[in-house]
This record gives sequence, structure tokens and C-alpha cells, in this order.
Amino acid sequence: MALYDNGDGRVAAKDSLAIRARGGLLFMGGFVVLLAVIELVNTLMSHSLNAIFGLRPRSSDGVFDILTFPLLHANFGHLLSNALPLVIFGFLVFLSGLRVFLTALAFSWLGSGLAVWLIGGGGVTVGASGLVFGLFAFLLVRGFFNRSWWQILLSVVLFLAYGSILFGVLPTVMGFVSWQAHLGGAVGGVVAAVLLRPRPRAVAQLN
Repeated sequence: MALYDNGDGRVAAKDSLAIRARGGLLFMGGFVVLLAVIELVNTLMSHSLNAIFGLRPRSSDGVFDILTFPLLHANFGHLLSNALPLVIFGFLVFLSGLRVFLTALAFSWLGSGLAVWLIGGGGVTVGASGLVFGLFAFLLVRGFFNRSWWQILLSVVLFLAYGSILFGVLPTVMGFVSWQAHLGGAVGGVVAAVLLRPRPRAVAQLN
């Protein structure tokens, strides 16, 4: 946040959207590069990392895999399918500030992992799609909690462009798609929007 003197002795805070935009691109770009490096190492190891750090539902040691499973993917095609929406949604959330972004990301991550651990099917779950759904859900609902017309307009545009992905929260005949991760991530994103909503100002009480 930069400070500037407006000429009459008052100093005002100037929150630069350009700085946050640059920070969002760098952060999300760096995160996707990290995912690509992990996938390259995983590929060279015949994806043995998935068996170690992928999320195994209802297993005692699988609780710790909640922290690692979004960082792993089945292959580069799987990673690429998540990369673009992850960058777009993450960048848009980052425009609201680092605290907002980290809160939305954390609840999306945790919600996705808990849903898979609690109600996931058999096998090992990997992939960042739960984060995609969480950030998307956050963007869709935050404007209504914030009563911000431009955020509501953005949510409408995003829904028209990407709304079809919401079908991914429903149980599907495609067993290789973890709808549990999608649903949990989306719930986490909504919870983050609720927690970050503006608090009503306390009304002054006069004696």
C-alpha cells in the first residue's frame, strides 16, 4: 500500500490494484510452475509419489495427505486441465488482497481434503481441482455477502463462462473424477466468503 500527499496536508492510502494484479500473476504462475516441477519428478518416479502422498479416504495416516494431495496429478494432461482455471480464479481472488486469497485458498484446500477423506470412494485421490472449485465458488458468492455490485457482475460473467463445471460437484458415473473433492472445495470457498463478509458497524449507544 502506497501513501501519497494530496496537496492539502492530508495523507491518504492508495491501494494499488496494479501491484495486487502483478502479485497475483506471480503467485499463481509460481504455484503452477511448482505443480509442473512436482509432476515432472513424479513422472520420472513412475508416479510413485501418488501412492505415498495421495489422499486415502478414512485412513488414519491419510489425514496428513490432505496437505499434499492437491500438489500431485495423474499426468500432465490432468495438470493442464486444472492449471488455466486455477490461474484465472486465483488471480481474480488475489485482486482482493493477500489475506482474502490465503483465506479462500486455505478453506478450499481443507474443505476438499476433508470431503475426500470422509466420503471419498476407494483408491487414492490427487489433483488441484478441489482448489479450482473452491476459488470459483468463492468468486460466485462473495459479492452477495459484500453487497458489491461489481463483484456480483463478475460472478454473473464467471457463471456464464464456467458455470457448467459446477456439475462436477454431483456424483458421476466417471469413477476417476472425484466429485467429493469438487464438492468439498466449493463448500470451503463458500465458508470463506461467509467468514470474510463485512461486519456491521456497531451502533453507538448514548446514555
